[in-house]
Amino acid sequence: MDVYEKALQKHEQWKGKIKTEVTSKVNNAKDLTYAYTPGVAEPCKKIHEDKSLSYKYTIKQNTIAVISDGTAVLGLGDIGPEAAMPVMEGKCVLFKEFGGVNAFPIVLDTKDPDEIINTIKNISPGFGGINLEDISSPRCVYIENKLKEMLDIPVFHDDQHGTAIVTVAALINALRIVNKKASDIKVVVSGAGAAGFSITKLLIDFGVENIIVTDSKGTINKDHLEKDNPVKKEIAKITNKDNLKATLKEAIKDSDVFIGVSAPNILDENDIKNMASDPIVFAMANPIPEIDYDLCKKAGARIVATGRSDYPNQINNVLAFPGIFKGALEKHASAITDKMKMAAAKALADMIPEDKLSEDYIIVSAFEKNVAENVAEAVKKEVK
Repeated sequence: MDVYEKALQKHEQWKGKIKTEVTSKVNNAKDLTYAYTPGVAEPCKKIHEDKSLSYKYTIKQNTIAVISDGTAVLGLGDIGPEAAMPVMEGKCVLFKEFGGVNAFPIVLDTKDPDEIINTIKNISPGFGGINLEDISSPRCVYIENKLKEMLDIPVFHDDQHGTAIVTVAALINALRIVNKKASDIKVVVSGAGAAGFSITKLLIDFGVENIIVTDSKGTINKDHLEKDNPVKKEIAKITNKDNLKATLKEAIKDSDVFIGVSAPNILDENDIKNMASDPIVFAMANPIPEIDYDLCKKAGARIVATGRSDYPNQINNVLAFPGIFKGALEKHASAITDKMKMAAAKALADMIPEDKLSEDYIIVSAFEKNVAENVAEAVKKEVK
């Protein structure tokens, strides 16, 4: 039985991957009095006087909503809300298992961005944070930005920011190995969607000055913009300082770092050989990367990372999002800021001591101890 057949069988057995659990046991009339009427009236009155007390008296203190419209699910695309539900349940499992954070899966039967925004706004009082998941670009950026303006709880689109945080963490350590500075390197990012956009912004915050982003048509430049794509417009403003008009294969020449969040098998051995000395390649398309790991190493890449668990250096979002929300919830943060994201990236990078760093070990595993705790502590220090 292969992994897909086995997974299907397990999903049938599980009958859903999460369930609610009661913390206030009701074994007698007195228990009922405290958990429900009449005793429950007292916390209700206190919260009515001061809404912030909901963090003290309700599940809100450690609970988020994982919300999707099913338009950009894993490598499956627009499969609809019902089909997206197993992924949202799985995400909730990861929040609980790795970060100790309660999470509820919510799928929405609409693709209208404003309707999604209003729905989330209306259900937000019961949650300490909102994790947006598998919503197609550029709609996801618009939805997140609007919600961040409207809500006083953290809103985080993991496909964007979780990917960016772990990518930058891995790059910090990769640069330590090859002895290069962020300000001196040339980075080519393949993929101008939400993940590529967020990675690019965090790279700039990290100090990278020379970034070129490409899509299927070539480099994103100031002369060839899709009028209806605000993400690519913003990318054009902050990257490609020489306004290079080229294909990916032309742009990658003499680059120090390649970061792929795009499509399988778009690079070959010659592309790697055309990069600068000690090439760093993060080929993160899933399940098939932009270039095969073994082929990439054979072509001369010094450091290779992928999104897969069967190769070294997995760029895995689960390293970031449980700790991000854990820290934000513990401090009752109203938002997840750029400083918090960078602090999380540096905390992840610093988990590997200098004497343990190697080409095959630039990022920790999700199963190493205290990952979420370290990220959470770093995040908490940035909450004002």
